[in-house]
Amino acid sequence: MAINVNTVYTTVLSILNKEQRGYLTPYEFNNIANQVQLQIFEKFFEDYSQYIRMPKTDVEFASRMDHTMEEFQTFEQNSPSVYTGIDNIYGQPIDLYRFGSATYTRGLNSPPIEIVSSRNYKEQILSPLTQPTTNFPIAKYNSDKLTVFPAPSPTPVNEDIIFNYIRKPKLVRWGYSTGSLNQFVYDPTVFNPTSLNSSGNLLNSINPNLTNGIQQQLIVKPGDPADPAVTIVTANPNAAGLEIFLDIGFSSGIEGLAISNPGTGYTVGDKITFEALNASQPLTLTPPGGVDSVDAVCTLAEANFNGGSTFGSTNFEISDSMQTEVILEILKYAGVVIRDPQIIQVASQELAQDEVNSKR
Repeated sequence: MAINVNTVYTTVLSILNKEQRGYLTPYEFNNIANQVQLQIFEKFFEDYSQYIRMPKTDVEFASRMDHTMEEFQTFEQNSPSVYTGIDNIYGQPIDLYRFGSATYTRGLNSPPIEIVSSRNYKEQILSPLTQPTTNFPIAKYNSDKLTVFPAPSPTPVNEDIIFNYIRKPKLVRWGYSTGSLNQFVYDPTVFNPTSLNSSGNLLNSINPNLTNGIQQQLIVKPGDPADPAVTIVTANPNAAGLEIFLDIGFSSGIEGLAISNPGTGYTVGDKITFEALNASQPLTLTPPGGVDSVDAVCTLAEANFNGGSTFGSTNFEISDSMQTEVILEILKYAGVVIRDPQIIQVASQELAQDEVNSKR
């Protein structure tokens, strides 16, 4: 199970604020958290290499080598290559971090590809005796690309080569909205740069402006008059699933136009239309002093999306068995940020002792 980013952030803040030592902003925390996760992630490989050379115990749950392998195998992937369109050259998947192996799907039972040096590659493809076949393929690997022999035929595709590799952890993100007292309020929704902010408010993007003088006519959901669902229309054929709910005040008209389901497929510049009241559409805006209803149109801006805002969160991807180390490492860096050497010293000593114990 991954480590909850809000648990770590609140724990770090509690420790820092216990004696009024200082405060760590969400921006500072996210930067430090990503550095710490990558640091621990890299350490898995160093520890695994060391444990291989040490005597191994077969006692259940006590094998450090097996435990470390489980930690980074979470990030193991098998994905097709990216065919470059040039002869027999295939690019690696975009999220590849550490290359493991590759298989050749054109051969019988998808045989593994032997990775050789450029010199050996040239020698083998020119030799009548050692020339590779589809069942015994070879490749040279450089500049993040595989040059495979024999070349796939007749039509090369991405799925000719399957990469086995380790990807990097996703970036940690403690997402938030701003409360009425300008405090940071945790947003637990999963971060997706192209998703609309589920806790966002579209009022500022609506034209015409939704002012107190505008009256609203709503068609409510059958059986639930307290739940005024708005039907929307968008010209984007890829958009789907958006639900918006109105917060109606007795005297002030619309007080909120909040997204309850962010949907998918929207892009910056998309226009969402809340059509004038008719047989199928539920929202009408009546301008002050007028009797004709008009359509409300929302033009989506960058700030309406997770990627252009502070909304949406991403947990640590390393397992929760590393939570103590994550908190201590963050506290160490936090001591640098708030210039408190005592925090740095205490956290560093604890980490050093844990390191010594793990290598005994």
